[in-house]
Parts: sequence; structure tokens; C-alpha cells
Amino acid sequence: MLALSEFEIAEANLVKLEQLWAEIDEMLPRGLSFGTNPEFEDRERAFHAVLSALPKIDGWKPDISLMTPNEVAQWRFDAMEVGELGAELAVDEALDQPGKELRKYRARFTQKRRELIRDALVETMDAIDGVLQSLRVMVEPLEKHDAVPAEPWEQLKAKVKQIEVLLGGSVQHPATWSNLRRHLHFGLVGDFQDIDTRDWPRAREALRKGLYGAHEPLPQKTADLGELASSKPKGPIATQLQWDQLDAEGFERLVFTLISAEPNYENPEWSMRTNAPDRGRDLAVCRVVRDPLSDVQRARVIIQCKHWLAKSIGTAEVAAAVAQTEHWDSPKVDTLIIATTGRFTADAIAWIEKHNDARKSPRIEPWPDSRLELILAERPWLIAEFGLR
Repeated sequence: MLALSEFEIAEANLVKLEQLWAEIDEMLPRGLSFGTNPEFEDRERAFHAVLSALPKIDGWKPDISLMTPNEVAQWRFDAMEVGELGAELAVDEALDQPGKELRKYRARFTQKRRELIRDALVETMDAIDGVLQSLRVMVEPLEKHDAVPAEPWEQLKAKVKQIEVLLGGSVQHPATWSNLRRHLHFGLVGDFQDIDTRDWPRAREALRKGLYGAHEPLPQKTADLGELASSKPKGPIATQLQWDQLDAEGFERLVFTLISAEPNYENPEWSMRTNAPDRGRDLAVCRVVRDPLSDVQRARVIIQCKHWLAKSIGTAEVAAAVAQTEHWDSPKVDTLIIATTGRFTADAIAWIEKHNDARKSPRIEPWPDSRLELILAERPWLIAEFGLR
């Protein structure tokens, strides 16, 4: 909270600067207007006072010098004397420089706030998943217009408020957030169902995507790829990925990003916290099979992620994973994927083949490290994104 408080103070000062700049920009002459403006001088003093209080981000903060109205008017007069469009455009561009600097700071501020809240936000989202899971059982015998049990509903409200505090004003709220808040206010079983099936899944997906800055650049060592290719580099080709660069949560995030980017996978959910002791479900997704000669078929897929570097998955772990699927909510699980950064024992593979040959449900798909390496070899952007090479 102390860290959040510092960010909130910084954002308050940033908002003041943005507002002051908007007022100052309105006072700058668009034509040839000379004279003193005490109101401008007041805003200028306030602007520099607030700017001096703004903290640095990674050693940088805006260095802004404001032009007076008379300086702007003189610059515009000189541009008109030159009589070239480029001269007038240069004036407008220079006048917008303070705004550019503030927008640059805003972008960096948002990035750093996202880094600050990431772990706490994931933990709070997982807690909401747990409350919703408990509520599903509680409301099952109730009618749509009955009230939801008060205690877990208040827990849900508290967790949603925590997310709002974490997001603040600089991190964008999901599009469904207002609907979620409205349903929380009424608190009926029907409202819970809307939150559980529509509002929260969509909000959770948007929050997950926004957590890791999908549009932020990766560090690049090479300035010119053409020169790199022309140098004809030689050497061994590494096929094994550096799985030790990930932790358990990072591995789940990798698999979640993988299925989220595939066109034949819909509605991915990261529905339980990492290393959850209750059911062990990590990811859920709908796999779509499109046959031009038949109907579109959809199968519910559960993916259990095991970031095991030192040991292999044995028969006991596979059998336990299958047994857990019997307790999961409807619809039924069609396919269970066990994805691991390690391997499966020979006995486990034999057990899986026997299970699948008997057409037992769910069908099991083992994804050992070798299979994941083949999958990711065709998606090198993911290898770079997660620093696996």
C-alpha cells in the first residue's frame, strides 16, 4: 500500500500537469497576438512547481521549457515571413513538445504501475475464481430471483474493490466492468449467473492480456538484421529450450498465451491459482474442430501444467489428474492435456495409451518438453517473448 500510495501521488501530480498544460496550450496565441498575460504567468509557475515534484522513472522525467505567448507570437510572425508551410508546421510541432513529453511519461508510468500490481492482481483474480466456485454450489438449489448468500457475496465485492484499487486510473478497466459492478449491486442469483458466465470471464481475460504489456518491445541486440544475415553465422543449433527460465506461474502463462493465440481454441480460462491443492486445474479452453463436410464440433479441454524439471510424471500423477476431472463443473471434460517441462515415465505413457484405446473419458494428451519444443519451434515469437532461448 505504501508503494501504491507513492504511485497515486505521482499520478495525481501527473494529472495536474496534464490539466495545467491543457490550460496553458489554450492561452498560447494561434495568430499574431502580443501582450502580457498574468493568468499565463500563474499557470506557468504552477506547472514548473508540479513538474519539479514529479518523480523520475528509471532515472528519467520530462525536461520541459514553456514558451511565453509573446515568444510564440514572434515565432509565428517569423514563420509567416518565411512563407513556407514547413515553417508553420515546425512551430505547431514545437508547441506540442510539452504534451509529447507528458504523454511519454504517462506511458512509462502505466508500464511501471502494471509491473507493481501484477502479482497482487493475479492473486486477487484467483481469489475471485475461488469465491465464484463456492457460490456455484450454494446457489444451485436457489431460484433466479433469490438473494445470493451474503457472506461470500461480500467477499466477492471486496475482491472486486481490491482490483479497482490496484488498477487505479492509469490501467484500463475491462469493457464488462460496469456490468459486473451493476450485477454485484443487485446480488440476486440471476446476477451471480451473469457474473459467473459472462462478466467475470471476459473481464478476467482482458485483465490477463493487459498484465504483461503485449505491445511492449522486447530488447533487441541487433541493429540491422540484413547485416546479421550477410555475416553468414555458423555454429550449433540448440533445440532444447531453457525451461529453467520460467517458474510455475510463468509456464502456465506460456501455455495460456499459446492457446489464446490459436484460432481453433476459444474462451481460454486461467481458472485456478498456481499449485492449487483442491483440484489442480490450471487452464480450461474450448477446442473447435471444423469439418467442411460436417458440423462444427466443440470439446472442453482442461490443461494441467506441471513445471517439473527434476522428475518425470508417473502413472500415479496421471491417474490422479483423470480422477480429478470427475469433480469439475459441467460441461464434462472431453480432453485432459498434461503439459510438462519434463517428461513422462514409460509406465505413464503405457497407462495413457491403454486408457485412450479403451475410449475412456476424458481422452488424455501428454505434452512433454519434446512436444512443447516442436510446438514452439513453429511459434518463435513465443520463445522470444518468454526468454526460452
